[in-house]
Amino acid sequence: MLSEIPTVRPSTPLLDAVDQRMSTLRDLSKDQLLVLCEELRAYLLYSVGQTGGHFGAGMGVVELTVALHHIYNTPFDRIVWDVGHQTYPHKILTGRMNQMHTMRQAGGLSGFPKRSESEYDTFGVGHSSTSISAAMGMALAARQQGIDRKVIAVIGDGAMTGGMAFEALAHAGHERPNMLVILNDNQMSIGHNKGGLATYFAKIWASKTYIAMREGSKRVLEKIKPAWELAKRTEEHMKGMVAPGTLFEELGFNYIGPLDGHDLPGLINTLQNMKDLEGPQLLHIRTMKGKGFAPAEADPVGYHAMNKIEAKPVEKESSGPTSTPLAAKPKSPPKYQDVFGQWICDMAEQDERLVAITPAMCEGSGLVEFARRFPDRYYDVAIAEQHALTLAAGLACEGLKPVVAIYSTFLQRGYDQLIHDIALQNLDVTFAIDRAGLVGQDGPTHHGAFDLSYMRCI
Repeated sequence: MLSEIPTVRPSTPLLDAVDQRMSTLRDLSKDQLLVLCEELRAYLLYSVGQTGGHFGAGMGVVELTVALHHIYNTPFDRIVWDVGHQTYPHKILTGRMNQMHTMRQAGGLSGFPKRSESEYDTFGVGHSSTSISAAMGMALAARQQGIDRKVIAVIGDGAMTGGMAFEALAHAGHERPNMLVILNDNQMSIGHNKGGLATYFAKIWASKTYIAMREGSKRVLEKIKPAWELAKRTEEHMKGMVAPGTLFEELGFNYIGPLDGHDLPGLINTLQNMKDLEGPQLLHIRTMKGKGFAPAEADPVGYHAMNKIEAKPVEKESSGPTSTPLAAKPKSPPKYQDVFGQWICDMAEQDERLVAITPAMCEGSGLVEFARRFPDRYYDVAIAEQHALTLAAGLACEGLKPVVAIYSTFLQRGYDQLIHDIALQNLDVTFAIDRAGLVGQDGPTHHGAFDLSYMRCI
């Protein structure tokens, strides 16, 4: 367990070998893979300390990232990451280790997967809830082209709150492509499983014996429809009693989980067993954001990302009363979201009709204090920008004064609702649009460069 950011490059012999030749990763023993995970965590912390950036989510998927690249023949097999905050370990393992010092800088590595950057980055992301749709497209293309390719979508429990993810799940249940969806539940959104019994059954459901029995019984019972339906319902209800997988089973996925996402040997065994299964599969793993770094484990929200670690100034030894003390740092001006946060609290005190809405950006939009002081007038709708806007429209219809706090880049996702549900009906909705213009290190997926154009025409 690390308790501080390394300021000197850690020794990483196994990681260095993988950086030189990706196939090395597939030849490592399970014991060596465990050491590799330790080296990867240490190097991730060191590199983010040099550049700043997202690292909490990446620390949580170290074992998963290592297991995926160990089991699957990447980049021929496709791994599609959702959002991209968790892909720093993926970048380190796929030939970009020595470029990590350029992360989120002009001409350097992108803070998110980027197709033009590496063949291992199969889909460019930045906005959430897109991975299942993209991976399904790749899986259907492989089926149409007759290519035996494995396709995996990795999506977090936060991104799973986006409606687009459920649209893709429903369609996949109908088309039944050969694909694996890995739900990375870092316990920030989805509820906990129901104890050790769930983990025990998850291991059974992912075992080769159970899978062989299930597939064999399916071939026999499909010829007797009533018997097959009864067997299928019995299995779903049994899973539903001990694990939160009934919804996915109803959508047509074979659900396995929840499993410990930091149990590397268990992950490898499960992925190996699921690798050649037909149809849509869903593996539910539980991870800890910031795993392996004590401060981030204690405060996963605060350590979602961080600024680079500045070298501490060296104080000169005192030479008596003539020595000059170090100058105090000038006080930073307030950020936009801080000013907005104070404004909306002031306005809420004056007008009880005011309500605040955010699509999962409470901290970033400066609504923490409002949520604390006015909990009955605060709505966090999760990653559902379209719903956020139409919810605001409904509130405005009844005389309330909704304020939608949203980043410029995410307002793009609710554009139809902005036009059709709010503007055409001339409804009184206020938008607090943050991160305007070029936002710098997060790159083009997060630039607020289009809002003047797409809003002035309405």
